[in-house]
Amino acid sequence: MGLIGALVMGLIVGAITGFIMKSNYPWYMDIVLGLVGSAVGGWLSSLLLGVDLTTGFNLTTLVVAVIGAVIVVAGYRLIRGRPVRR
Repeated sequence: MGLIGALVMGLIVGAITGFIMKSNYPWYMDIVLGLVGSAVGGWLSSLLLGVDLTTGFNLTTLVVAVIGAVIVVAGYRLIRGRPVRR
């Protein structure tokens, strides 16, 4: 997947993850977390399953990337912490 494809996938994954995780991050943060999550999802799938599931722009790649992005957002929230609402 080229650079444009990776950015489009990151945008889609970031939007889906923002919806799932109820995040209020700006759009550029959704893209960054989506791209990082895609890399983490691809790495975890190849590590655990021994198969590269992130080849091309398809449904399997999207699902793996969303799972990775959810893990990244959860980790980001743990590290950064959530502000206390009053």
